[in-house]
Amino acid sequence: MNFKKITIDPITRLEGHGKIELFLDEKGEVENAYFQIPELRGFERFCEGRRAEDLPIITPRICGVCPTAHHMASTKALDAAFNVEPPSAAKKLRELMYCGYYIYDHILNFYFLAAPDFVMGPDAPVAERNIIGVINKVGLNVAGEVIKHRAYGQRIQAMMGGKATHPTCGLPGGISKGLIEEERQEIEKMVKSSVEFAKFSLNLFHDIVLKNTKYVDIILSEPFTLRTYYMGLVDENNKVNFYDGKARVVDPKGKEVAKFPASEYLNHIEERVEEWSYVKFPYLKDIGWAGLVDGPESGIYRVAPLARLNAADGMATPLAQEEYEVMYETLGGKPVHNTLAFHWARLIELLYATERGLELVTDEEITSKDIRNPVGEPGEGVGVTEACRGTLWHHYKLNEEGLAEKVNLIVATVQNVPSICMSVKNAAKGLIHGGKVSEGLLNMVEMAFRAYDPCFGCATHFAVGQMPLEVKIFNQEREILKVLKRP
Repeated sequence: MNFKKITIDPITRLEGHGKIELFLDEKGEVENAYFQIPELRGFERFCEGRRAEDLPIITPRICGVCPTAHHMASTKALDAAFNVEPPSAAKKLRELMYCGYYIYDHILNFYFLAAPDFVMGPDAPVAERNIIGVINKVGLNVAGEVIKHRAYGQRIQAMMGGKATHPTCGLPGGISKGLIEEERQEIEKMVKSSVEFAKFSLNLFHDIVLKNTKYVDIILSEPFTLRTYYMGLVDENNKVNFYDGKARVVDPKGKEVAKFPASEYLNHIEERVEEWSYVKFPYLKDIGWAGLVDGPESGIYRVAPLARLNAADGMATPLAQEEYEVMYETLGGKPVHNTLAFHWARLIELLYATERGLELVTDEEITSKDIRNPVGEPGEGVGVTEACRGTLWHHYKLNEEGLAEKVNLIVATVQNVPSICMSVKNAAKGLIHGGKVSEGLLNMVEMAFRAYDPCFGCATHFAVGQMPLEVKIFNQEREILKVLKRP
């Protein structure tokens, strides 16, 4: 059988690097599609042997987009490893900083990475399908508000974390810096403004996307639909929680199949490797690996905004809960399996982050100076948070001197990789027929992975074996003298 190969390299509007390879049969139909990650970053390995207190500083360097998530998951892992419970005020301060992270990051994704496909249209010229095109269409005033509120999220992280990027405040048993009243008042003003901007962003989504029947048809179409399991952190009332709680898993019909604390994650999550990618492929251990297929017999699960909303019974703040109900009513009830609905869920979470941030910054305990408890002896601990891109696991085993003996990280994008691969293939098979391929169609194939807001800088870590290595030594005439290969 003769195949025609189409390569999209590099894929665009994501964090990290990747490529898509499509294989067409002699009739021009998509026979297969591969979503490949060609980079490898070995953070687990070079964390080994480091002092435990350095890990919350080292691991955020995995990614400059979501370092706060890694910093906080790492700090929580050290809480567990040193057997210490932070004071109530410290937990609230950590969560408030986390709300700032969500404000910054969800605004970044929607306006810079997702909006070009909806505001400009998936078939718009490449030169216009970007943030500049969005600004030209929605106006400079909106662009100014986007920049301002992204900066507010960064400012909150800088005030509380020491730096806007790669924070340094997390300590086992607490946090290094509290809030004074002047800082609290400044954050309150920024968060109040962010609530209004989140409401504006949802109205914009309703006007541009939901009132456009073409876009709604794309969202609901089969090429952009996967029927998987879903995972997310929930509080004691099964409401979405970004900072703390138990991991809840629901099946493709929305029925709870598991709910467990961070320490039990290895009882539920298994990982495998594929020869064509440096990314690992997690799945639910009790269900098992059935290949890159969806449905109740496949252990593949999804994380990130839509998954969090599917796994929860609702939102913990009133305005976000109202929009949560509108989304499920509009899209046919829970759970929603339409991949492009991740964008709507992300804006609902933006609204929740601003509401929750306002609750925290007006809490009378938020300026308390009781922000750290003494630690116990070093041991083993697991920390979990909800990164913007989904559930994030940090697992450390420390020796008696407090040095890291074993480090395992399961980041959000890794957990979504099996679904991303299926989404890309389904979109390609559903959109490309008869060998007719256009720039717009290829962009719609890319839309299948952009909905997840993947971060492959985070995702590619040490797997099984060693990274292939080949060194060629040339002379001055560019003739090969010797080839060295890793055995």
